[in-house]
Amino acid sequence: MTLTELRYIVALAQEGNFSRAAERCSVSQPTLSVSIARLEDEFGVQLFERGKGFVSPSAVGRRVVEQAQQAIAEADKVRQIAMRGRDQLEGPLRLGVIHTIGPYLLPQLILSLKRVAPGMPLAIEENMTATLADMLRDNDIDVVIIALPFDLPGVLTRPLYDESFKVVVPRGHAWENMAEISPEEVAGDEVLLLKAGNCFRDQVLGACPQVSSPETDVRLGHSIGTIRCMVASGLGVSVLPEGALGHPYSNELISVIPFRAPEPSRRIALAWRAGFVRPKAIDALLAAVAGLHNPAYHLLP
Repeated sequence: MTLTELRYIVALAQEGNFSRAAERCSVSQPTLSVSIARLEDEFGVQLFERGKGFVSPSAVGRRVVEQAQQAIAEADKVRQIAMRGRDQLEGPLRLGVIHTIGPYLLPQLILSLKRVAPGMPLAIEENMTATLADMLRDNDIDVVIIALPFDLPGVLTRPLYDESFKVVVPRGHAWENMAEISPEEVAGDEVLLLKAGNCFRDQVLGACPQVSSPETDVRLGHSIGTIRCMVASGLGVSVLPEGALGHPYSNELISVIPFRAPEPSRRIALAWRAGFVRPKAIDALLAAVAGLHNPAYHLLP
């Protein structure tokens, strides 16, 4: 049984005539007749009653024709979906992003992407780097925005921008009026960090080696937003990425102090599977990032 043979029996049922059905299917009458007879042999049942001057579906033939019509309609849907897939900028792009980037980059990125590819909305998954790596490998997402290094077999990366780290202190803190600070000066039990397992936490510890190692619940936060609020409450100081400190995240209860040059920073990149079938979608996302106008993101060529 083939889809072509199903089209033949539907045409014959609707036309009630071998000649007209063959013409409708753009084949010769013998071709159509032989194909239907072969199908009846395969099924072991007569689908049509034939008489002088008429052809009509049998009782079982009517049910077969009804099901064939449904099968043809579903096959047409498959074809339509595949045809739409020719436009790589049409349809959602599944984007993974880490927690310390998503809330701050995505509002601007989505707006920029709408100008580049208005028919390609983002289906967003925010998660930890390790989880996003698994999802990318398993084809649960299409592309990720992460902090380097990010090494995964079969995955390509493209650096997007560098983002500096800043020290944040509560108003009235002894450091408040410092013009700049060195990484070695960021130390003591009052330094607030993200929970273990977050890559930004590891980057802060790498940039500021004097941060004390003992940990208590009061020194840890689940998100940058929580850390920012803890600083504003006077619970300590912290190191945060610059993109998380501008409008609308600035806070009059917090002072921001730059690091002494060279400032610690992180490099943000785009990563996708080498065999991803929508390379133009990657190009559109890269173009959207290039269209960002935020001084916190130092775009890379």
